[in-house]
Amino acid sequence: MWPGLIQKAKDGGLDVIQTYVFWNGHEPVKGQYYFSDRYDLVRFVKLAKQAGLYVHLRIGPYVCAEWNFGGFPVWLKYVPGISFRTDNGPFKVTSHSHRTKTF
Repeated sequence: MWPGLIQKAKDGGLDVIQTYVFWNGHEPVKGQYYFSDRYDLVRFVKLAKQAGLYVHLRIGPYVCAEWNFGGFPVWLKYVPGISFRTDNGPFKVTSHSHRTKTF
């Protein structure tokens, strides 16, 4: 799916392709990371590079209303003391692990 869509973007005159990095897709279970199939960021970036496109990754943790639960993994709501999208200790610790694994 990606190669054809990426090539169409390039053929249409785009220079940059943008995608969210969905936390709930990459860590569906706490501590179990998934970067395969449609969540393979490295493959996506390489395909864009081959087509001559830049990539703008929109790394969460929150990806707005476009995705269920804002892209947060469901297990996150069971973290004791968590408050979403705030300067909350438990939220900062858990979202840091997502960003660290993504980079």
